[in-house]
Amino acid sequence: MSKVQKERKRRLSVLLIIALIAGQIFSAVTVSAEAPPSSFTPAEGWENYNYFNFAEALQKSLYFYDAEKCGEEAGYDKGGRLEWRGSCHEGDAKIPLKYTNLSAAFLEKYKSVIDPDGDGTVDVHGGFHDAGDHVRFGLPQSYAAGTLGWGFYEFRDSYKAIGEEQHTIDILKYFTDTFLRCSYLDKDGNLIAFCYMVGEGDVDHCYWGPPELYPEEYAKTRPADFATAETPGSDVCASTAAALCTSYLNFKDSDPQYAEKCLKVAKAMYEFAKKYRGKAAGDGYYTSDYDEDELAWAAVWLYQCTGNMDYVKDIDSVDAQGNYTGYMKRIIPETYNTNTWYNSWTHCWDAVWAGTFLKLNELLPENELFNFIASWNVEYLSGGVAKHTDPNDHNYYKPSPAGYTMINGWGSARYNTAAQLCALVYMKHHPERTDFGEWAKKEMEYLMGRNPMGYSYIVGYGYEQGLPFAHHPHHRAAHGSKTNSMNDPVEHRHILWGALAGGPDANDYHIDSTTEYAYNEVAVDYNAAFVGALAGLYNYYGQGQKPIANFPPKEPRADDYYCEARVARETADSTQVVLRVHNESCQPPHYETGMKVRYFFNINELLKSGQTIDDVIFAVEYDEQISMQQDPIKYTGPFKWDDAGTYYYEFDWSGSKIYGDRELQISFRAKQDSNYMTHWDSYNDYSMKNLTSTYAVTKNVPVYLDGTLVYGEEAPKLDPSTDPENPDTSPPSISVSYKCGASDTIKNTIRSSINIKNTGTVPINLSDIKLRYWFTNDGNQQNSFTCEYAALGTSNVTGNFTNISNPVTGADTYCEIGFTSEAGKLSPGGSTGAIPFRIEGTTDYDKTNDYSYDSKMTDLGDNTKITGYIKGELKYGVEPVVINIKLGDLDGSGTVDAIDFALMKKYLLGSLQLDSESCVRADVNKDNSVNAIDLALLKKYLLGTISAF
Repeated sequence: MSKVQKERKRRLSVLLIIALIAGQIFSAVTVSAEAPPSSFTPAEGWENYNYFNFAEALQKSLYFYDAEKCGEEAGYDKGGRLEWRGSCHEGDAKIPLKYTNLSAAFLEKYKSVIDPDGDGTVDVHGGFHDAGDHVRFGLPQSYAAGTLGWGFYEFRDSYKAIGEEQHTIDILKYFTDTFLRCSYLDKDGNLIAFCYMVGEGDVDHCYWGPPELYPEEYAKTRPADFATAETPGSDVCASTAAALCTSYLNFKDSDPQYAEKCLKVAKAMYEFAKKYRGKAAGDGYYTSDYDEDELAWAAVWLYQCTGNMDYVKDIDSVDAQGNYTGYMKRIIPETYNTNTWYNSWTHCWDAVWAGTFLKLNELLPENELFNFIASWNVEYLSGGVAKHTDPNDHNYYKPSPAGYTMINGWGSARYNTAAQLCALVYMKHHPERTDFGEWAKKEMEYLMGRNPMGYSYIVGYGYEQGLPFAHHPHHRAAHGSKTNSMNDPVEHRHILWGALAGGPDANDYHIDSTTEYAYNEVAVDYNAAFVGALAGLYNYYGQGQKPIANFPPKEPRADDYYCEARVARETADSTQVVLRVHNESCQPPHYETGMKVRYFFNINELLKSGQTIDDVIFAVEYDEQISMQQDPIKYTGPFKWDDAGTYYYEFDWSGSKIYGDRELQISFRAKQDSNYMTHWDSYNDYSMKNLTSTYAVTKNVPVYLDGTLVYGEEAPKLDPSTDPENPDTSPPSISVSYKCGASDTIKNTIRSSINIKNTGTVPINLSDIKLRYWFTNDGNQQNSFTCEYAALGTSNVTGNFTNISNPVTGADTYCEIGFTSEAGKLSPGGSTGAIPFRIEGTTDYDKTNDYSYDSKMTDLGDNTKITGYIKGELKYGVEPVVINIKLGDLDGSGTVDAIDFALMKKYLLGSLQLDSESCVRADVNKDNSVNAIDLALLKKYLLGTISAF
């Protein structure tokens, strides 16, 4: 099976599972595209990119492993280095034996070793998540540990120089601590079982979210896979043995006791792998072609640790006929023919021959075969930048148009940087091969930003300089979705510092998208050789370069907890509001179990009408918590807040695990009073301030956590002697519906019905509203108005008649319908209900030529020939004639003079009556009342102390 096929197989289950996640849109990806899209244009001036800081890149590359940590110690509050990572998968410390692959027979024999305390569980916690997922896969994890340790061993001074030596030691020990914990030895020191994998790939990949919020239904059945004599895993065990050997070498001087423990287990694990041959299952994600390369990789490291040549013989032993009997027989059959091998691949999680021959060459430099295979591999992959020793050998890998060695299109950068590490290690032991280092430097500079895409493939590299880099790695924790969607949020919540993004294809093309796993995945094996390559490049070319001070920077803070709200429905007697409480914690993300909110409302309008809080009917209309966790919201109230009519309800999610948001729709409805009137008015409700039909964050619905206010503000305590102010300054608006009344045998009667609706967002005093019904008087000397029915009371509806001084066809008179101050308010969205009325005259009316009359309107509907006014300002309909109202001009003469002053004075003294039109002119301050203030203003106007009303 080719490497390309293996990568496809490794991710097959990923594709099948992720395709089921709602809302995902995946672009078609090929592992090695024939050509980039026709729209692809290389970034302008990309060849001139010139920011290369190996110290910064090495520093940041290590922080990727802090993002990948699994277990309690990943938490920032537990010593972790990233504030957005918290403890996770703590259940790995107690995985029930029934969720392992250990057979009943095996457990019966070895239960005292596997489960010494007899609690039926195993402690296999720790390790690192594989990629953007949460599974701890065996081969890539052991490869990553061993390769990281290798790079640290070769270039330790680089880590020390930039202040990251201890950081690297912590990472390496986190790997090997886990390997030691997961290794089970009998009393004789023989390995009987090794837990190489925790988690199940297909199940895990159904969840796209942070590891701290891992779904309980997955966590409680999280499995552990063991290599045993019954279920061998010689490939992963050998790879792990090599990693433990690197830790022995790295720690033998500073912590000899720990190092000896690593070496002891490494030896036992290698012997186990030799004795029980068979590849690990790996859930089908990481399956090895064979195990000879991992066994050879372990053997060469064991030889370095012990000096025992038997380990080398395991690799290159031959029989009497010259046939290889050691691990090398997998790649070279015999010694008597060509006795060589042209390795065209590179060091990676399933092919560690390149690293093996580099180590063999380092430890046994006199062996020409080992030297040839090690050097030829790098020369070949350099594309000819580093020439073959044989001048007649022109067999080189073909690089991309921009000179990039693209070995495989799925995560190409990991293979490229692994080849770089190989080149730099070879140069370390063969200083004359500076061409190896120059090639590696050129390749790394490409990945740092000198490439046709014009950005770095190292996430966060150049951040402090404002330089571009891949922003959308395929990584759940950094993305931080709360909806199980790769597309939500659009931008990652966190910078995945130092992650090596997948990389470009053979045409230098790349897609920086979360969904593009082939182009933009990240993984522990991707960064492993990359870190070592950066250390080598710093060693040879980075002297004087500096890491970033005070790294990593603190992330911008946002509100973790808040409430959004919107108005779902508003009528004359009720209000429906939708609340959406949020736990948006992301530094780190975590569930909350003590969230509450309060909704404040005011019933001052009911109290004025003799009603009480008992006349408010409250209901929960929709509770998302029930559908999410089958656990309904708990609410209490109403609670009295002040003596001015303010109350609140408290909504309590305590005991329920909340992350993201929860929606709750609530309603308030007012009962009718003794006169069958409702007085509900939400304008003075504190928690309703500024709410619309669209969700908006509001501080007027305060949020509490475990009883402590964490967001928003509680309602102020109001003075009962002062009405709450209306916070909305929007202009009021109304609409008017009309219905033609039934024909009357008495022709001196006009019958109609009207209904006024408040179409604005503020309540309106009905006494501020006037309607005009326009008609022809037809010679009647006297007209009368009668309100036949009104829900607000017929006595509160008035009608007055005015003759038009400049009549037009269809209108020489209008009936002005108004309301008394006792009529109350019209709430936003509320209406008066149908108000049938009649106009009667002393003689017959000819209704057919009346402007406002429409015999076809037998149901309530729009009739713009009836006009509506608020405080004298036209708000609805079209007037048949413009009636110029000049404030202060009581007699309609066109000028404001002493005569108007005298008329107003007489009116106020009760010696003169004014018609409705004259009253409008007399109300100079537009407060809907003619009083001494209007008289004083008119006097000031006539005296010239004010210029206008």
